Amino acid sequence: MTDGPKSHGRLSIRASLVPRDLMDPNPRLQGAWCAKIITLFPGAFPGVLGESLTGKALQDGLWALKTIDLRPFGEGRHRNVDDTPTGGGAGMVLRPDVVAKALNEAARDTPRDRARWPVVYLSPRGRRFDQATARRWAATEGITMLCGRFEGVDQRVLDAYEVEEVSLGDFVLTGGEIAAQAMIDATVRLLPGVLGNQASTEEESFSDGLLEHPQFTRPNDWQGRTVPEVLLSGHHARIEEWRREQAKALTQERRPDLWEAWLARHRKD
Repeated sequence: MTDGPKSHGRLSIRASLVPRDLMDPNPRLQGAWCAKIITLFPGAFPGVLGESLTGKALQDGLWALKTIDLRPFGEGRHRNVDDTPTGGGAGMVLRPDVVAKALNEAARDTPRDRARWPVVYLSPRGRRFDQATARRWAATEGITMLCGRFEGVDQRVLDAYEVEEVSLGDFVLTGGEIAAQAMIDATVRLLPGVLGNQASTEEESFSDGLLEHPQFTRPNDWQGRTVPEVLLSGHHARIEEWRREQAKALTQERRPDLWEAWLARHRKD
C-alpha cells in the first residue's frame, strides 16, 4: 500500500526563480517574519543569529533568513558592483543599477507597503537604531536589509526605492553585515514564541525608556558582597518598587538623554 501525500501543515511552500536547497533544515512557518539580506558576503550569515535562542527559533521556523549575494548582479566579466565617486574623492561607490537588480530580487513575494515590509540601508549617517525601531520592525511581515561597503551607495537608488537609512551607532564599520546581525537579533527576540517568557522583554532595558535595574542570583553572599535584603524579603511590591528606583537612578547617571526623554514623556502623562 502506497502512503498518501503528507500534509505540510503550516510550512510555507513557494515557487522561486532562485535555486534553493531542497534539504533546507530551517523550514519557514506560514506567515513567519523574514529577513532578506543583500550583501557581498553571504557567508557571514547567519553568524551569531544561528546560535542560542535566535538560532533555535530559526531552526523551528519562527523566523526566516535569506541572503542575496550582490556580486552576481554586477556588470561585465568581473561582475563589478562599484565605481569611482562622481566629482572625485577616495574610495568606491556601489552602483545604482547593480543595487536595483538586487533590490528587485529581494522584493519578490513581499508587499510594496514599506510599513508592512521596510527596506533598510545600514548606514552610519542613518537614524540611530533603538528599541522602538526593533518593536516597529517586529510588528511587520519582514524586512530587507542592504549591507553597504566601500564609500556607500549611489543616492539615486536609495531615493527611488524609498530605502530607510538606519545606523547602529555613532561609529563607522567596514560594512553593514555586523550591524544587520545586531539589528535582526534585537528584532527577532521580540517575535512571539522566540524568548518563551514574554515578561523578559517587558522588564529589560529600554522597554519603558529606562535602563534595566541590577540583577542578582545565588550565592547570596559572594566574597563579602551580599544581595540587597529587599530582594530576599519575598515582598513583591517592595521588590518592584526597589527595581524601579534603581532603574531610574541608573538611567539618570549613565544616560541623561534617556532620563530627560523619560521625564518629558511622564510630564505629559
